[in-house]
Amino acid sequence: MPLARRGTDAVLLLVALVWGSSYLVAKSATDVLPVLVVLFARYAVSALACALAGGALVTARRRRPGWTRAELRTGGLLGVTQAAVLVLETYGVAHTSAAHAGLIISLTIVLTPLLDRTGGRPGLPPAFFGAAGLCVVAVGLLTAGAGLHAPRLGDALVLAAAVVRAGHVALVGRLTAGRPMDPLHLTTVQTAVGSVLFLPAAVVHASALAHADAATWGQLVYLALFCSVFAFLAQTWAVQRTSASRASLLLGTEPVWAVAAGIGLGGERLTLWASLGAVLMVAGTYWGQSVERAHRAVPPQPVQPRPTAGALRFRAR
Repeated sequence: MPLARRGTDAVLLLVALVWGSSYLVAKSATDVLPVLVVLFARYAVSALACALAGGALVTARRRRPGWTRAELRTGGLLGVTQAAVLVLETYGVAHTSAAHAGLIISLTIVLTPLLDRTGGRPGLPPAFFGAAGLCVVAVGLLTAGAGLHAPRLGDALVLAAAVVRAGHVALVGRLTAGRPMDPLHLTTVQTAVGSVLFLPAAVVHASALAHADAATWGQLVYLALFCSVFAFLAQTWAVQRTSASRASLLLGTEPVWAVAAGIGLGGERLTLWASLGAVLMVAGTYWGQSVERAHRAVPPQPVQPRPTAGALRFRAR
């Protein structure tokens, strides 16, 4: 394998590892601070980092940033949907295990193609729905614990986060496809919007944030700089240098890293039911991913116009 490709693969695996570890880090931070305060700190530090990065690029290139109204409008809307995802996801991980959260959120992989219609393609093949059904069974087993029962609050919130996250990803594709938009500009707007949305909660709990210890602030900075800014920009950089299929395969290892972090660092355990669910979830998401990737590789067939009544009468003659 060429050295450049190895480097690109390593970056994508690092992004997946960082995202997988974010559930355990977020869970640890929410044990000390309220969820909305954690989200404000994450967004505010991210916004500051994006602003500094943008200023450094402007200075290096000696030109104005060239912001467009489309970037502001799109970034503002995506900032709201992204904030909704993180609210559900962070509240969910606060009430369930990091391993469960990382596995359930991977449902986004099979939910997104159901909502994404930017390619103008016909419906997905039956095999994809088989993979989606396998993932649904996996969620049931993951939430079973020691026996079958209704999903816990945390599992239900993470499941809702997966649905909203799929809608967010589909919206990103619909709003940015074929349009020249700077990823750093979009990220900066999204983080600024999130900072404003969660500012009231931070004001109410300002004393708790101010008295947070160094370990908690380290977790907040990690969530902001690595799980938000670095992961998004590194993903964009790497995808431009490899195939979409290879990128999705490597990024799809995120739930594996989430389980590894939860069990290896967080001391969590998976029951027999949950272990079976984890295996089915990983298998289902990879299966659905491969089916959707093959479906996307086939060029869409042009829609044939329906014959008019006059044409039908002419043919009858």
